[in-house]
Amino acid sequence: MIMTTPFPPQEGIGYHVYNLSKELMRRGHNIIIIVPGRLNENRKETIESIEVFKVPFIPLYPFHINIFSYFLNDLFKLVEAKLDVVHIHSPLSPRVKTNLPVVSTIHTSLLEDARYIEIVDLKSLGIKVLTRVVCYPIVKDLMEHSKVVTTVSNSVAQELKKYYGLCNSVVVGNGVNEKEFTPIQKKKEGNYVLYVGRLSYRKGLFDLLECAKQIVRGQDVKFVIVGKGELEKTIKSKIIKHRLENKIMLIGHVNYKKLIEIYQNATIFLLPSHYEGLPTVLLEAMSCGLPVVATAIGGCLDVIRDGYNGLIVPPRSPEKMFRAITMLLDDRKLMKMLGDNARKTIEEKYTWGKITDRIEAIYRNLC
Repeated sequence: MIMTTPFPPQEGIGYHVYNLSKELMRRGHNIIIIVPGRLNENRKETIESIEVFKVPFIPLYPFHINIFSYFLNDLFKLVEAKLDVVHIHSPLSPRVKTNLPVVSTIHTSLLEDARYIEIVDLKSLGIKVLTRVVCYPIVKDLMEHSKVVTTVSNSVAQELKKYYGLCNSVVVGNGVNEKEFTPIQKKKEGNYVLYVGRLSYRKGLFDLLECAKQIVRGQDVKFVIVGKGELEKTIKSKIIKHRLENKIMLIGHVNYKKLIEIYQNATIFLLPSHYEGLPTVLLEAMSCGLPVVATAIGGCLDVIRDGYNGLIVPPRSPEKMFRAITMLLDDRKLMKMLGDNARKTIEEKYTWGKITDRIEAIYRNLC
């Protein structure tokens, strides 16, 4: 497994690789994970019985991926003889030079992603420009040198067809550990609407704040925001500006055990994003039996049937988010029905057992 996000995982793609690897190991496969690391880190370590190699990563933008690729291929020569299949997880993971069969999982097409980045500072503007110039060729090169290209949702598959002309990608979906992310019968006191994810562009966080401002004035409910990212200071300043420090809680990154507890005790889960592939956080919330309010984007539409296992609202629409959340807070019976059906959906289609079945079949076919 190769990816360009941290390990141990801190976000969606990392958890995808972690859970897929653990399930494959449970079935008797040997896994090596290669990720970026700091220059002074140990090159090799074992994390939860997984052999992890950390390649030096130098944040010299926009050449960081080219530099990472050089170190990656240098390391790969040392481990290649152990391997049967190489599985690369993108965005922004370069290919390796090998004659082994390569599977790539494209979690986002990047170009569609960049379309929805809000221009709020120079960094956001730079990302939009560099995506076309630097990132697009990396993804295209990876797909051209892969035996099989998989995606996490139908929407990403359509994006790969639209932007790269790829018509034969395989939708394998995303998964969740349904044995750990479980509903609980008795929640702690206090209602809160939960957001989990990066505090970053195109996540709809300014829409969330607009919605929250209206709701906390008329309802006995708080908002809890879990995650970190480049917009954290901006979001915090807006909360202070509107004197909502006691109503909207920014709690940063939390460990795995604490995250599960936060999901389980939440009242409603809100996903206000402008773009997603198939977000892990949505599946985690549904697995915990939460009623979810999510925007009508990407993989959310693969998973949610509006009015059956969640509520769908248009993106960039704080007012409709407000109405959906208010309706749920006023109708506990509806909340329970949506939450129960959300859990059922996960058990039927989105467990790591089911996702690994699909991936394992691809590996076996290639070998």
